[in-house]
Amino acid sequence: MGQPVREYLLTLCVTVAVTYLLTGPVRKFAIAVGAMPAIRARDVHREPTPRLGGIAMFGGLCAGLLVADHLQSLNGVFELSNEPRALLSGAALIWLVGVLDDKFEIDALIKLGAQMISAGVMVMQGLTILWIPVPFIGTVALTQWQGNLLTVALVVITINAVNFVDGLDGLAAGMVCIASCAFFLYAYRIWFGYGIEAAAPATLFAAILMGMCLGFLPHNMHPARIFMGDSGSMLIGLVLAAGAISITGQVDPDAMALFAGGERNATHAMLPVFIPLLLPLTIIAIPMADLILAIVRRTWNGQSPFAADRGHLHHRLLELGHSHSRAVLIMYFWSGLIAFGAVAYSVHSTSMWIVLAIAALSAVGLILLLLPRFTPRTPRWAEFLVPPRYRHSARRAEAAAEAAAREATAIEPAPARPVVAGVSGVNGATAVGARSSFPDRRKAESTR
Repeated sequence: MGQPVREYLLTLCVTVAVTYLLTGPVRKFAIAVGAMPAIRARDVHREPTPRLGGIAMFGGLCAGLLVADHLQSLNGVFELSNEPRALLSGAALIWLVGVLDDKFEIDALIKLGAQMISAGVMVMQGLTILWIPVPFIGTVALTQWQGNLLTVALVVITINAVNFVDGLDGLAAGMVCIASCAFFLYAYRIWFGYGIEAAAPATLFAAILMGMCLGFLPHNMHPARIFMGDSGSMLIGLVLAAGAISITGQVDPDAMALFAGGERNATHAMLPVFIPLLLPLTIIAIPMADLILAIVRRTWNGQSPFAADRGHLHHRLLELGHSHSRAVLIMYFWSGLIAFGAVAYSVHSTSMWIVLAIAALSAVGLILLLLPRFTPRTPRWAEFLVPPRYRHSARRAEAAAEAAAREATAIEPAPARPVVAGVSGVNGATAVGARSSFPDRRKAESTR
């Protein structure tokens, strides 16, 4: 087992390195071609930031697949299965559409059609759902059309779920990295724990996806120097969906019956991950919840489901009073709790300790979520035990600074300086000139 672990680690490191090293040149390229849209009403950042980060992530994907193809233990994935080629074909198509959207702002319906075509390309090459394991019943075989339609729906839903959550610096990349890490542990257990070769492609996809996100995160953490754009968010969403389709619709639970004590018990053992993957994924339950709430909210208000707004979960965290970094960390916490909790429960579904641990951590998460609503009156002798924001002196200084800022704004508002793409007002070290002052982002024009 040691040899495959080393090869997965090598594949992961190569993917991380290639993605990280490509992101810097890609950022300069994005600035040069003007892939920096103006600030929109729903944006949180205050300065134009280059996009096209998906170019570097796609380079990492290609590098990871290329290295894995030349490794002894992972080479069999390419010889026995056509799924890596199917993934690369669909990823190349959706990545190309995303690059064009980052530069030219493609219509949402055109992107939706491209997502369906990319899923169809993968289906034509064999990456499709063949059956569904139903708890307490067994394996339900699907007709070709049923499997194809379900595959396309799962790919489209997952891509848009990841795209919807890409609203704060480092949020989408970090959440998908956490999800892919949990998914790797689950797929690796199915492959080497039960000896099922059909789980090998999903394990490889998860390792490469981790590398893509880890290599991009240093450039994307707050304050972000580059955004992944739709070229990146749609790409990682498709890779995540491909892994879910591979292990959900390709791995036969009958192969686990010898180890789990029967077909029904095998299906029940896989229940914590299989069923949520079909709805479509527990490991991205937070983005999925955000997607569903956004659709309901917009249709309830008589808007198009594709209309942009500031009602996403990360926007609501900021409205509660959380800082940018803390809102991202809270989303990380819930993603990790759901993803790793599902994996732990799938391994020991009869352990009450796992359920109690998940419940306790959920309570901690709720306390952290509502923390800005409470401003404790800390005694002066205990101020050194709490963060600076809860100290009397810090609160007085903050209130004085806010009052001075309001007074200065009322006397003489600062004029906004024009921004020239690629010259000034660009986040990062390669920007030339002073940073620009922008009006309130809520008054900015929205292009979508």
